[in-house]
Amino acid sequence: MHHFGPNSEVQIARRTFLRRTGIGSIALASLLDPSRNSAASAAREDRWQGVISPTHYAPRVKRVIHLCMAGGPSHLETFDYKPELAKHDGQPMPESLTAGQPIAQLQGQELKVLGPQHEFTRRGESGLLMSSVFPKMGEVADELCVINSMFTEQINHDPAHTFFNTGTAISGRPSMGSWVLYGLGAETQDLPGFIVLTSEGGGQSQPISSRQWHSGFLPSRFQGVQMYSTGNPVHYVGNPPGVDRTQQRQIVSAIAHINQLRDEELDDPEIAARVSGYEMAFRMQASVPELTDMSGEPQHIVEMYGCTPGDGSFASNCLLARRLAERGVRFIQLYHRGWDHHGGVKQGVATTAQLVDQGTTALLTDLRQRGMLQDTLVIWGGEFGRTPMAQGNGRDHHIKGFSMWLAGGGVRGGTVYGATDDFGYNAVENRLHVRDFHATMLHMLGIDHTRFTYKFQGLDFRLTGVEEAHVVQDLLA
Repeated sequence: MHHFGPNSEVQIARRTFLRRTGIGSIALASLLDPSRNSAASAAREDRWQGVISPTHYAPRVKRVIHLCMAGGPSHLETFDYKPELAKHDGQPMPESLTAGQPIAQLQGQELKVLGPQHEFTRRGESGLLMSSVFPKMGEVADELCVINSMFTEQINHDPAHTFFNTGTAISGRPSMGSWVLYGLGAETQDLPGFIVLTSEGGGQSQPISSRQWHSGFLPSRFQGVQMYSTGNPVHYVGNPPGVDRTQQRQIVSAIAHINQLRDEELDDPEIAARVSGYEMAFRMQASVPELTDMSGEPQHIVEMYGCTPGDGSFASNCLLARRLAERGVRFIQLYHRGWDHHGGVKQGVATTAQLVDQGTTALLTDLRQRGMLQDTLVIWGGEFGRTPMAQGNGRDHHIKGFSMWLAGGGVRGGTVYGATDDFGYNAVENRLHVRDFHATMLHMLGIDHTRFTYKFQGLDFRLTGVEEAHVVQDLLA
């Protein structure tokens, strides 16, 4: 039986008003409280300052750009050169490596070696070994710290993405972008501090769930905001027909007052988070059009990226990522869905690499030229690698050893860390778990992963979990 208090009619009216008006999709004003008399005071109140201040360590970087190669790029055709694998092409895989090991789609099949499908050459002054599928990326080889000894715990796409993003395969935990934004705060009040862009092409495009950038049990203001590569970059970013900015502000003020009354009763942090989100949405009505208007970009910059701005390509997203970084966005993720090559791995890798090669190279070059690479961490890699065993003329999922790279401030460029065995199966030298990567990323941002926790359901949670995780100092300059 429900009992209604003296404020019940007000509560019911509020819920009905919010539900029927659809205010959740209407942007709210940056000056919700008419008593605010300056944009500066609004910024001070609205911009999240973070819970770690000062940082535990002197930060090497202040922002992260994660170039997520969704689908699992083959390390054997990109950054992990295996001449011994070529010698055994077509021969049975050694059972000593594969017996009892997790395999995604090759269970019960005869396991034969598939040699590397592309030539590797040395690039840059460092002589970094890279596949020929990346002719442009070789130009920035001396910026890259290639890790050839990654390993993870989940062998299928969605849980592997979840593990890489959150440190666990359990759905509902905060993503690393949300953790970073919660810990360090935002550097802009006009855009979200965590933004996600996606593109696709070159192979089977595995779906990417918005759970991958969710805030989990952290307040919802810390979840990533997806911006679309074509059309309106954010849904409902424009005013509804017939509603101008002044009218929008009047609506906002009314809703803000109702929310404030409710918050006084419940002291629910999600109410404050919702109000903050509405404020941000209103400011985005002005900031997003300016962000996505690339008409002022010099022609030589557009040509360097090799895109038509706003064409939905990975390269266009890379250009937009630079603009987001310039405007103070803390964590930026660019997913390119096209690396799942169960068949035709030779042509598939070449095609997908061509779609990301120039944009990636341009982004690093552009950041360096603007003096921004020194305080930006750029991450390139997928959720896992591919098997040395053939799946027809393709490769299956592989979690025991794969490659990724880091670039930017504080990273030892032009180096290779770790190694897999001669067949590219097991990471055997300086093995680096996903949790080690998280601990190292947080360290570069000035955060001690063991001291960065959030209490939920009586437990102190952290991105790196309760298992052992290490900061890999050998990756750092």
